Amino acid sequence: MRATRRISLVWTLAMAALTSLATVLVLPGGGAAVTNAAPDSTTEPRITGATTVGATLTASQGTWTGSPTSFAYQWVRCPRDGGLPSGADCAAIGGATTTRYIVAGADVDHRLRVRVTASNADGSKTVASNATQVVRGTDAGRPRNVQAPTLSGTSAQGQTLHVSPGAWNGAQPITFTFNWLRCDTSGNNCIVQSGFRDDAYVLREGDVGKTIRARVNARNSRGDASRLTAQSPVVQGPQGPAGVITLPNGEKSIPVTSVPSNERLVIDQVQFSPNPVRSRTDQFTLRIKVKDTRGYVVRDALLFVRSTPLVTRNAQDQKTGQDGWLQLTVTPEPDFPELNPAYAVQFFVKAFRQGDPPLAGVAAYRLVQVQLG
Repeated sequence: MRATRRISLVWTLAMAALTSLATVLVLPGGGAAVTNAAPDSTTEPRITGATTVGATLTASQGTWTGSPTSFAYQWVRCPRDGGLPSGADCAAIGGATTTRYIVAGADVDHRLRVRVTASNADGSKTVASNATQVVRGTDAGRPRNVQAPTLSGTSAQGQTLHVSPGAWNGAQPITFTFNWLRCDTSGNNCIVQSGFRDDAYVLREGDVGKTIRARVNARNSRGDASRLTAQSPVVQGPQGPAGVITLPNGEKSIPVTSVPSNERLVIDQVQFSPNPVRSRTDQFTLRIKVKDTRGYVVRDALLFVRSTPLVTRNAQDQKTGQDGWLQLTVTPEPDFPELNPAYAVQFFVKAFRQGDPPLAGVAAYRLVQVQLG
């Protein structure tokens, strides 16, 4: 009996020892012996894809410590400034809970983030991606440049540069506005010249030693877009008289005010059409070109023209154009001579500058005639 009690006691002690040993030998894979830290973000999630309506955005989960066992995603719609870095003040987008999101019309003019929640047995943490660019509407029909805009003109102080907008596709009509930029010699570090919005720009003293670029802004009902020209050659100082411009045919044109007092105007060419005149009643045209004694084409010169004797009528004191030409319509009077090849009608032509003395200044005079037939 005593032996039986002794065996029972030994057995009890042995089982207690085994139980204690079993408790010590529980492995981490078996559960609660080792404690994991809650997840923590080391690299924030990232969004890739175009921010236009209909495009697909893709979110990464970022990188984490703490061995997360699951990830959850929530796309949020944020203000134009991106909202808080955490995305807490952004509106959750219903149903947008996967790594991909198709940009919707409601997202236009907003920025998007994705909030990623990483979890494990010891907890969870939520972080937000950086905000996307502001979402734009669909590009369908928006202006799209297919041929770059270009500059033309002489790159010198006092000259005028012109910009051609190039070619654009998109919903019509497309309207254009322009900005002019003063840049360094490489076409960089540009400064917009405020107040200049036309397609022409007169080069000024401050442009000398710089290059010029123009920005073409295209707009239609679907949106807007812009494109810069290449830079101009480096702007040179003044070349020739004030206001001189180079015409497409290579001639230099100046305003009549740039003809100095020691030079004179020249009535360079006179053309009648038809020639000879073949009607005593039908109108005919008279074209006159004015230069100065240095060979510059002169614009804005005034012309006085009359037949001698006075057998026609026409407008007086008309100004020459940029190319130095003026075209007048001449109307025969009732006493216009007979149409005889032996006859001609003579015209007195005077080119002058407004404000000069009547018989002085830089005026030019010429007698011309047209045959009758």
